[in-house]
Amino acid sequence: MIAFVSGPVAALAPTTAVIEVGGVGMLVQCTPATLAGLRIGEETRIATSLVVREDSLTLYGFADDDERQTFELLQTASGVGPRLAQAMLAVHAPDTLRVAVATGDEKTLTAVPGIGKKGAQKLLLELKDRLGEPVGTHIGRQGVAAAPASWSDQLHSALIGLGYATREADEAVALVAPQAEAAIAAGEPPAVPRLLRAALQSLNRTR
Repeated sequence: MIAFVSGPVAALAPTTAVIEVGGVGMLVQCTPATLAGLRIGEETRIATSLVVREDSLTLYGFADDDERQTFELLQTASGVGPRLAQAMLAVHAPDTLRVAVATGDEKTLTAVPGIGKKGAQKLLLELKDRLGEPVGTHIGRQGVAAAPASWSDQLHSALIGLGYATREADEAVALVAPQAEAAIAAGEPPAVPRLLRAALQSLNRTR
């Protein structure tokens, strides 16, 4: 297993980063929040989990070891593959997921694209004794977690991380705001990866 990769960031894309390790570019699948902390040319260390399939080897990257461990534990539930596990971590921090499972909070899980009410109920049962107790100091006994960064903050940080100027990032966030507001009005959390793709398309058209 490849537990982590360390080296300069060679390239960034909406869902991946390329980290140069010993002269080899390692392609790593990352969440928008993880990508937002990376800068091309800067040294980084990313916790990773290698997913082996008959026809592919895919490396998933995380901001820290806790995210990686949570990613692997989520996949012990039936029906949860690496893509869904990563989607869960793209929407919620590990401690938020632990609190949701500990308190039986279906709403938190259904906020993840691809998880419906029945799927959330099943996950709550299967993960109850697997994720463990919340470890963050910001989690109280009532199980209230700190609010995650807003969609606009995540999107803005991701665009800056991809090398766009602050003004360009501001304009792109404003352009996709109607899509995000429509999702919120429908009772769904804005999907940051989808908004990031739309923002990049708008930026490419204006260049």
